[in-house]
Amino acid sequence: MPHRYFSSEISTGKIWLSEADSRHLCVVMRAQAGQEVIVCDGHGIDHFCRLCLPSPMRAELDILSSSKSVSEPSTHVTLYVGYPKQDKLEFIIQKATELGAARIVPFFSRFCVATPKNEEKKHERYARIALEAAKQSGRGVVPEIGLPLTYGQMLSEASQADTAVFCYEKGGASLHSQLDNGNSIAIVTGSEGGFSEQEAQAASAAGLIPVGLGPRILRCETAPIAALAVTMALTGNLQ
Repeated sequence: MPHRYFSSEISTGKIWLSEADSRHLCVVMRAQAGQEVIVCDGHGIDHFCRLCLPSPMRAELDILSSSKSVSEPSTHVTLYVGYPKQDKLEFIIQKATELGAARIVPFFSRFCVATPKNEEKKHERYARIALEAAKQSGRGVVPEIGLPLTYGQMLSEASQADTAVFCYEKGGASLHSQLDNGNSIAIVTGSEGGFSEQEAQAASAAGLIPVGLGPRILRCETAPIAALAVTMALTGNLQ
C-alpha cells in the first residue's frame, strides 16, 4: 500500500510535503522518484501521486488522480471527554481518531483529577497524535482537537448537535434508541471521578439525553471509545 501523508500545499497537478513528511518519505522510507504516494488535503480528498522530486526538505509529487476519501464516516461525531490524566487523553485521541471522530474536546467538571497546566503545549502534542493516527488509519480528515472547555461551555456546544447524549454512570436511555435522527452527534463522557448529580441535572436541562453504557462502570478512557464504537456501528459506519 502506498505511503499516506497530509498536505495543504497543493497547486495545479502538484503537491509538496512538509519538511517532516519529506524527511520521513525520502530518508526514513528511502523513497525514490517514481514511487506512488497517497496525499490527502485534510478535507476528505485523496490525491494519488507519484514522487517526482525526492528531497528531505520539500518533496515534490505529481498528482495522478483524485477522489473522495472512502474512510470518512457519514455522521459527524464530536466526542466531549471529561479531562483525564494526560496519558489517558492521548489514548482517547488516538483511538477516537481511528474510529472516525470528527472532533475531540476535553472539558473540566467537578470531579476531574487533572488540573490545567501548559495547555497550549499539550494541545500541540495532542494535535500531532491525531495527525499520526489519521495517517495510520487511512483517514481523509484529521480530527480537530479542541482546547479544554468549562462544563458550561461544553453543555452549550454539545446541545447544538442534532443528537447529544450524556453517558451517565447511573444509567439512562439505551444509546441505540437515541441515534435515529440527525447528521451530527455529540457524545459526553466523564473524567476519572464521574459526574455529580448537579452536573447530570444541568446536562438534562441543556437538552442532553442521559444514556447508560451497560451494567458495568467503565473507566474514563474506556467509556468514550465504547460509546463512539457503538455509535459508529449503529449509524452504519463500522461494518
